[in-house]
Amino acid sequence: MDWSFSFFLNAALLGVGLAMDAFSVSLANGLNDPGMGKGQMLRIAGTFAFFQFLMPVAGWACVRTVAQAFAAFQRAVPWIALALLGYIGGKMLYEGATGKAVGEDESGLGGGTLLMQGVATSIDALSVGFTIERYGAAQALAASAIIAAVTLAICLGGLCIGRKFGTRLAGKASLLGGAILLLIGVEIFIKNV
Repeated sequence: MDWSFSFFLNAALLGVGLAMDAFSVSLANGLNDPGMGKGQMLRIAGTFAFFQFLMPVAGWACVRTVAQAFAAFQRAVPWIALALLGYIGGKMLYEGATGKAVGEDESGLGGGTLLMQGVATSIDALSVGFTIERYGAAQALAASAIIAAVTLAICLGGLCIGRKFGTRLAGKASLLGGAILLLIGVEIFIKNV
């Protein structure tokens, strides 16, 4: 595989496709916390970008080493994404309906929740390892870095949009954000089962 324009274009387009779930979750996070600062936005988008980088690399490594075990795990991916996003979305719906926050830090989005969101929105990127299997290590890392950069930019955009509309929606934002997360979990599940 060469370092052609099509290599970079394909990686960027792959990044756009993979970032859509993370964009939607970023949008929900922005809706849920319209007053979040730039540091928190960067933390959220950076977490999603990190996992979008890590998962294709892990998939690439699995294809090259333990493809049989990975194939068995791939059947569990939609269930894992549904469970994680269902839990997070359900929690947001509960908090929006009752006004009681459950397990959040002062920024409104706890580290454990952010970690679950990062895994849930990028777990399908493991299968990208199959599509980049023919790449050498340097190209696999480069493609994953491009995917991460695209994800970072798209998620920052989602957070900005969510914050803007979250301010307008005020009390309903948590309910809307939770519903969005639940729908994303169901969509990932249906698309991959």
